[in-house]
Amino acid sequence: MTDRLKALADAGVSIWLDDLSRERIETGNLTELVTSSSVVGVTTNPTIFASAISNGERYDDQVRGLVADGADADGVIFALTTDDVRNACDILAPVAAATKDDGRVSIEVEPTLANETDATIASAKALWAAVDRPNALIKIPATLEGLPAITEVIAAGISVNVTLIFSVERYRAVMDAYLAGLEKAQEAGIDLPTIRSVASFFVSRVDTEIDARLEKVGSDEALALRGKAAVANARLAYAAFEEVVASERWQALAAAGAHAQRPLWASTGVKNPAYPDTLYVSDLVVADTVNTMPEKTLQAFADHGEVTGDEVSGKAAEAQAVFDQLTAVGIDIDDVFVTLETEGVDKFKVSWTELIDTVKAQMAAVAGPTQA
Repeated sequence: MTDRLKALADAGVSIWLDDLSRERIETGNLTELVTSSSVVGVTTNPTIFASAISNGERYDDQVRGLVADGADADGVIFALTTDDVRNACDILAPVAAATKDDGRVSIEVEPTLANETDATIASAKALWAAVDRPNALIKIPATLEGLPAITEVIAAGISVNVTLIFSVERYRAVMDAYLAGLEKAQEAGIDLPTIRSVASFFVSRVDTEIDARLEKVGSDEALALRGKAAVANARLAYAAFEEVVASERWQALAAAGAHAQRPLWASTGVKNPAYPDTLYVSDLVVADTVNTMPEKTLQAFADHGEVTGDEVSGKAAEAQAVFDQLTAVGIDIDDVFVTLETEGVDKFKVSWTELIDTVKAQMAAVAGPTQA
């Protein structure tokens, strides 16, 4: 089964697991995925941590100690999540040492700060200091307020996973923010080769939103476009990436040792059961990219995924034609991306609330009936 994952990795796609738990760390499962399934990185989010903390008892002792020390829910979350990410970073450290850009583990700034630049910067710096591992990545959402935060955090020498990117327009702004951060870091005398970044371009949610709108239109022309927008959008994003890395501005930074901000395909679990469950992996194979997958998608690709070569390069015109057709049948593309970002931020905030509620329940449980 892992031969298919190896073929994907050999095609230049870095396979990252979109999941983390203390159980994966302590049972050796994460190590096994690294050694046997070509997994070379990990991404996390509040929903992932809420699930991990609520399942099993591996966090109870630490929660009990933190409660005894007077920690509130935010303090418990910070301690639990940074510990897990630090330990995962240690497991991935050999990969980081053996590769140019992999072996990375991401942790997200508090989602409620998505529209607050200064607070995002402060949160990113606190997480970076707490994890204290060079192969960590701090996730910052690509909101308008997040863009200057990305620049300032990169300028401080902190590696960043920019998340929640939907449109190519915003992706271009993200790449500009990264280059500006590198330029400021260079001016400050920071060693550019120590900085890494990925830009997480969300995939499946684009089809979910656009497909629903196409079904409301209901014409044969509209219905024939279902399931095409997400891959086309990602292919246009990759074409934008190619433009940036060919620019004189980037070449000057590369000459100083800077690493490219690789495109990362996120939200690659297929939501529509009518589509192949490996669609957002097999149709987005191209070198020097990352695909972060939930375990279900990872297992599906290991079982029956196919690698048929580069599926992205040179397909920008074909991808643009899809969007021209979407516009022609009445889809407001700009509104799609505004909706997706707004909903994305809201979902992040809901996930954060769920994480807080989960941790509070754990705190009450370990405190016992006399202290609850």
